[in-house]
Amino acid sequence: MAAPLPEFLGLGTQKGGTTTLHRLLEQHPDVYLPACKEVHFFDQNHDAGEGWYRNHFANAQPDQVCGEITPFYLFHPDVPGRIHNLLPKARMVVLLRDPVERTISQLFHARKRGFETLKPADALAAEPRRLKSGDPISLQKHSYLSRSRYLEQLDRYEVLFPREQLLILRSEDLFSTPESIWQKLLSFLQLTPIDLPGALPRANAGDGLGDRIDPALRQQLRQQLAETVAGVRSRYGIEWEWT
Repeated sequence: MAAPLPEFLGLGTQKGGTTTLHRLLEQHPDVYLPACKEVHFFDQNHDAGEGWYRNHFANAQPDQVCGEITPFYLFHPDVPGRIHNLLPKARMVVLLRDPVERTISQLFHARKRGFETLKPADALAAEPRRLKSGDPISLQKHSYLSRSRYLEQLDRYEVLFPREQLLILRSEDLFSTPESIWQKLLSFLQLTPIDLPGALPRANAGDGLGDRIDPALRQQLRQQLAETVAGVRSRYGIEWEWT
């Protein structure tokens, strides 16, 4: 008998709490998640084939709901169609973080990991040229501002999937009101209600470097992402307060 396919996916966003989400869901007895958080099937490993993907869920128990979380799925332009072809009924979870803070967090994460050698302002200025080059590494690693333009990314999903298959959450709420978000998540995924499993695991927390970014650059990002913030507020009722 073939191994199962996932019934739900965590689409992103990067630096939006997806690792914490994974660590919470893996503690639910009715959930099976692969040992590796990011399978990257629908983006980087699609050519490996359905059998390769199924093997990641081969150890699931018959009564468990399978899922996987790969935050590159939200941004990669080919992923929505690939998911629709293989998993048209999948339930999908999206965590949206304040887009300015997400941009800054990804930028300093890239610098910390050695993916970025340019200074913050130079890296942001180089982003359009890098993405235009078609380099797949830049698509994933240097897409700072582009990954924070949430509406364009969600449009690609909403044209293919009914709205009820997408759960859009504010990342900050996962950490400020975790019990409420946890119960919304369980209801959406049709899982047995249980209490939040212990202390909220915080993963990949920043080291504070982003707080030292030039205030003028932060203000520039707020201007560039103001349309995204307004659109997310209008469409999903999610709001971030900028002071």
